[in-house]
Amino acid sequence: MIEIEILDWPTALPETMDAQFARLNAHREAWVTSVSKGLRQRVFLVRARCNDRTVGVLPLHLVSGPLFGRFLVSIPYLNTGGVWASDQPTACRLIDRACELADALDVRYLELRHECPVQHPRLNFQRTDKVHMRMALPSTIDSIMASLKSKVRSQVKKSGEYGFSVEFGGIELLNEFYTVFAHNMRDLGTPVFPRKLFASILEEFRQNAELCIVRKDRQPVAGGLLVHSEGVSEVPSASCLREFNSMNANMLMYRYLLERSVERGSQLFDFGRSSEGSGTYKFKAQWGAQPHRATWQYYVRRGDPSDMRADAEGKRRLVRIWQRLPVWLTKLIGPPIVRGIP
Repeated sequence: MIEIEILDWPTALPETMDAQFARLNAHREAWVTSVSKGLRQRVFLVRARCNDRTVGVLPLHLVSGPLFGRFLVSIPYLNTGGVWASDQPTACRLIDRACELADALDVRYLELRHECPVQHPRLNFQRTDKVHMRMALPSTIDSIMASLKSKVRSQVKKSGEYGFSVEFGGIELLNEFYTVFAHNMRDLGTPVFPRKLFASILEEFRQNAELCIVRKDRQPVAGGLLVHSEGVSEVPSASCLREFNSMNANMLMYRYLLERSVERGSQLFDFGRSSEGSGTYKFKAQWGAQPHRATWQYYVRRGDPSDMRADAEGKRRLVRIWQRLPVWLTKLIGPPIVRGIP
């Protein structure tokens, strides 16, 4: 008999599980802990047990703020999350309890960031407009460069004319990374994540998370967060100051991010999610990344999840206003806002 329980975080996640619905990023303790600490969110773990053995888990973050209301998300910031379960019946039992929790907490909706959809009668909305951009890694950076089109190789080579320097490190580089990241988020019209989020990721992943900084005359102009886990290297956040795009600072940074991942012995590089046909999609595709469909599923209690998108009608004006704010102000007021955005 399968028993379903709801636990408060922190609690242990299984290392392995025979699963029809595979383990995703959200099912790693370092990710759940770092995101919950960094965004100051309460976490619930819905767990299925059979004969004292875990057969399914579903981590849920309570996302709450004064502007948009309350949501349950598995999990915010990351691209993938939701159910990790041995089979369809167990997955459905986990979602049953998640929906009950959504009712009890009176959230607007439950969001499960799946890759493969789970059939469940209470999941009444889904988004498939995003894809994960992923690239198989060869054994050397030279093999990667040789596989690229001549235009991409030329852009990387041209960046060498501007005297950039590149450095990898940890928490000691966080201020430089965050300076670039916050500036870029302001330019995009998006509230910036708290600095604490990135500090927590570096703390929880330890030697498996690092920052890459590109400098021009000692000024940080581009930065990326690189996380390594079980043969996969991913870049959950990266930014470049717009005035240095013409110098290909971003191209140089990704060349070094890929080289670092090869050196770490990773077999796969995850560029993150993009909308098909968008500028970021084309940027990632030029390196050889291939699209993999994302299926985000929802139990909607009220409202429309599409209304939370930055390009939604009514949000565009807010984006334009945000782009005109000074960066120092966005660093002050952005983190409290973004904590309440699913």
